[in-house]
Amino acid sequence: MKLAKPKSLTLGELKGRPLPPIEAGDKDDHGRLLVIAGSRDLAGAPLLTAAAAMRSGVGKLQIATVASTAIAVGVAMPEAMVIGLAEGRDGGFARSAVVDLVELAAEVDAVAAGPGMTESKVSESISAGLCQSSAALVLDAALLRVLPPRQAAARPSPNPPILLPHSGEMAALLGCSKGDVEANPLDAGRRCAERYGAMVLVKGATSFLVAADGSAWVYPGGGPGLGVSGSGDVLAGIIGGLLARGADPLTALLWGVWLHGEAGRSLASKIGPVGFLAREISTEVPALLAHVSLE
Repeated sequence: MKLAKPKSLTLGELKGRPLPPIEAGDKDDHGRLLVIAGSRDLAGAPLLTAAAAMRSGVGKLQIATVASTAIAVGVAMPEAMVIGLAEGRDGGFARSAVVDLVELAAEVDAVAAGPGMTESKVSESISAGLCQSSAALVLDAALLRVLPPRQAAARPSPNPPILLPHSGEMAALLGCSKGDVEANPLDAGRRCAERYGAMVLVKGATSFLVAADGSAWVYPGGGPGLGVSGSGDVLAGIIGGLLARGADPLTALLWGVWLHGEAGRSLASKIGPVGFLAREISTEVPALLAHVSLE
């Protein structure tokens, strides 16, 4: 069967997939998110992801990170409950932390995992364990390189995971070269979505978003300023926050990519095409959401 051409990811397209409204209520009513992120060498990643989730409207936030950085993360992010877990010699999570992470995931609406984590056999166990969770799931960075295929994961959740690979991580997911991915990113995204039963973003100057059924969208990007360290961590947080608020995986992915890109455009107009910081991207999100709700 010939698949349709990708649709343009525009605000008009998004209006057909509205986000869940934020109603009056306590923090639990606005969604519960668990951020699993960080390592001894990348202690800031949980902060970027968590702040972006809060800016997207999530109500209750937990951060699970390695023990050596937990206190610093907690002081820097007082809005979150920060849980420090056992740490391995490589500065990432120890194997004994896997059970704790899976148990934490069972108590929340959504999980954003992977930013700043080390790639290891432990990461492979974490990825497989999270794929068994009933929580909505967005995976990034190190956890993408060790993700089990759909058949191995036997994921029971009705929510397909959201995967956010750059071309190198996509190559690892598909067992091909980075050049193969860059030559045909849309085809790579569709193969990845089918293999993992997932919603997939193929990052690039022009990004492709692919649903589990092969339908696709194209987004021209928010400008060169978004190509900065930590930008992907922010994107994972935005999408995770929208998932926790109750958006279905495809809606969360489409809105998350658009918000991230439009935040980049906004900062470029204020600061310049390059030179803004990843931590500044999420500060634009509340105004973007408010503007859309008024239209």
